[in-house]
Amino acid sequence: MLSPYRRRLVVNAFNLGVSVLMTLFGLFWLAWLLWTLLSQGLQWLGPHVFTASTPPPGEQGGLANAIVGSLLLTGFGVLIGAPLGLLAGTFLAEFGRASRLAAAVRFINDVLLSAPSILIGVFVYTVLVVPFGHFSGWAGAVALALIVVPVVVRTTEDMLKLVPDALREAAAALGAPYWKVVVAIVYRAALGGIMTGVLLAVARISGETAPLLFTALSNQFWSTDMSGPVANLPVVIFQFAMSPYEDWQHLAWAGALLITLAVLALNIVARVAFRRRKARQ
Repeated sequence: MLSPYRRRLVVNAFNLGVSVLMTLFGLFWLAWLLWTLLSQGLQWLGPHVFTASTPPPGEQGGLANAIVGSLLLTGFGVLIGAPLGLLAGTFLAEFGRASRLAAAVRFINDVLLSAPSILIGVFVYTVLVVPFGHFSGWAGAVALALIVVPVVVRTTEDMLKLVPDALREAAAALGAPYWKVVVAIVYRAALGGIMTGVLLAVARISGETAPLLFTALSNQFWSTDMSGPVANLPVVIFQFAMSPYEDWQHLAWAGALLITLAVLALNIVARVAFRRRKARQ
């Protein structure tokens, strides 16, 4: 029979081995996904993808209008959803905490966080598309904002709770009002985590297709008018990948690679920037 010391060593080795295996299992699928995107999409990624609009079948074209449309929808979605999520997360962590209202907000946020994106698209379709009688970029931005809000709320609340209460007490002891403590002290201490949450939200909405099918739909032509249908990469990738035309399928692979590289580059740049900021502090 093993001694307690050896039993702990065996249990530790087993748990460590399982953890390593699960990590390698996840990394394997991630590497396979990235390799597939690179091998299938890199060969079709040329200057025409960034300079020409989506073509009809059998003609040359690119994804310029879809790229611009995705930037508009994602940008407005974050501009609408991130401030709301930040304020709600601040209320939960700083002002509401154990109140009944805060508990209700957390429950609703958890429901919204786990809600299928297609339901959000149907909801916005009913509220903003049907009454106005047409699809629009603003409806798509609102749908994406509804996906951004719960992600930012959760990360903001968690990051603010990690800030030591000693910082709040020290600022309050100097006579600072509580709102000033939150803005000048707590936000600054949790800025890196809050921005990470915003970046997670950007990564979440950058590839969403279902909500945009019900709201922004798409547009084969160049258009930045948010009051009408707007082309976007997720919907164009979905349509082109499902089509029987090889030239459209090639553009779909190029678009999928573009989204992946954009999210990866955004995360790398943000991490490097915040690391340098912390080093200066």
